[in-house]
Amino acid sequence: MSHFDVVIVGAGHGGAQAAIALRQLKFEGSIALVGREPEPPYERPPLSKEYLAGEKPFERILIRPQAFWQERGVTLLPGREVVSVDPRACTLATADGETIGYGHLLWSAGGDARRLGCSGHDLPGVHTVRNRADVLAMQAELADTRRVIVIGGGYIGLEAAAVLTKLGKQVTVLEALDRVLARVAAEPLSRFYEAEHRAHGVDVRLGVMVEGIEEAEGRASGVRLATGEILPAEMVIVGIGIVPSVQPLLDAGAVGDGGVNVDGFCRTSLSGIHAIGDCAAHENRFAAGARMRLESVQNANDQAMTAVRDILGQPQPYTATPWFWSNQYDLKLQTVGLSVGYDETVLRGDPATRSFSLVYLREGRVIALDCVNAVKDYVQGRKLVETGARISPDALRDTSRPLKELA
Repeated sequence: MSHFDVVIVGAGHGGAQAAIALRQLKFEGSIALVGREPEPPYERPPLSKEYLAGEKPFERILIRPQAFWQERGVTLLPGREVVSVDPRACTLATADGETIGYGHLLWSAGGDARRLGCSGHDLPGVHTVRNRADVLAMQAELADTRRVIVIGGGYIGLEAAAVLTKLGKQVTVLEALDRVLARVAAEPLSRFYEAEHRAHGVDVRLGVMVEGIEEAEGRASGVRLATGEILPAEMVIVGIGIVPSVQPLLDAGAVGDGGVNVDGFCRTSLSGIHAIGDCAAHENRFAAGARMRLESVQNANDQAMTAVRDILGQPQPYTATPWFWSNQYDLKLQTVGLSVGYDETVLRGDPATRSFSLVYLREGRVIALDCVNAVKDYVQGRKLVETGARISPDALRDTSRPLKELA
């Protein structure tokens, strides 16, 4: 049995950042980074953007060059799936029967793409966009693909739709709700992105229910809707969220529901075990203290620092400002804050110019901004979110006044 002072499960952004931070903060013990995939840690956001488009080779999306980990004395253990944790013995077991002992365990396992529950969901030609293997499988089929159906109108689905449209594919987006981005943005942003995709030739269909994936010659040949209509396609992409990878912790007795619960220092209810990133449900001050999981690079990296400091006996609670971005066509969306629980929105600028911001208010205070091709608003609006500034909607609407003047 191998033993390490700190074992990090999950080699995505959070796990990699935790290993880097341990060495930056002069931790001299042994570190293992256990990942399910065969590759060293790499960036996830480009998967649905530049990497899928073939604009960036894999080497350019590595979080650090391969040699970095060896130089820093971080043991990479790729291709291993952790299936159980024993918090009393301080060990974990992998699917192939390996046992690894730990002094501290940092769980950063993220999640798996949520699958459809209908017939044909597992046919060849049905894809998710969660890891490099997913994208390589899609790219291998692109030459024989003319029509693509994207199920789910969230960021992943829309980003993939934009890339595939640019690659000359005929794309249809199917969204079960009455607008795209319904769970993360207010209606003006949804309607703007629907119009943009339609202007690029994407068939955006709202309020549609998928009944099954059609099959021909052993692979997906289309999507059958609840209405009975069949939409033919050579490729189907499913982007309907993730299922947090936390079962081994829950089986070991950790508290959690739709993730694993952590406190302000990213500690789980199990002694000696921290959790960070997409799978960690924490109380966020930018959401009025609501417990939530945040699926973003920012959250993974900042929680990594919080957990590492706590492991090293330098506890500082997690208070980081949430931010997020999405690239679609020539549109750069930048979000700061969390719009959860907003009761008013203010449109700043004109969406027709393709440069505008949507400001979210709760009880008169600024809680978030969605900025489309509006970098100044994003940079200056951060301060308004962090201070919970009270600013009149009329002042926010006035684009002649920079946001920093209103602070």
